[in-house]
Amino acid sequence: MMLSIVHRGTGIALYFGTLLLAWWLIAAASGPTAYAHVQAFTSSFIGRLIVFGYTWALLHHLLSGIRHFVWDLGYGFKANEREALTWGALIGGISLTVLVWITAYVIGGGR
Repeated sequence: MMLSIVHRGTGIALYFGTLLLAWWLIAAASGPTAYAHVQAFTSSFIGRLIVFGYTWALLHHLLSGIRHFVWDLGYGFKANEREALTWGALIGGISLTVLVWITAYVIGGGR
């Protein structure tokens, strides 16, 4: 039940994160000044925190979608299987988010 609530919350977060993504794309198309404003925001502590949360929401939603796909195929309905899929989606989303950010920092040189 709790993961269902988290899944709905991440769905709502994806709407707002997608607005940030649209802002970034529009700024990139508008020119260097507009792009610099977006980069300044996303480079700030609060901006990075929001982008980190958006990354987690995306990955958590992805893994929860895979969990539902497994159920649609008719698998994973036993109590222990449901529990494993639930924890897998939660822990997997967090782990993948951290892995994506570590990889981005290594590739980007810590920027």
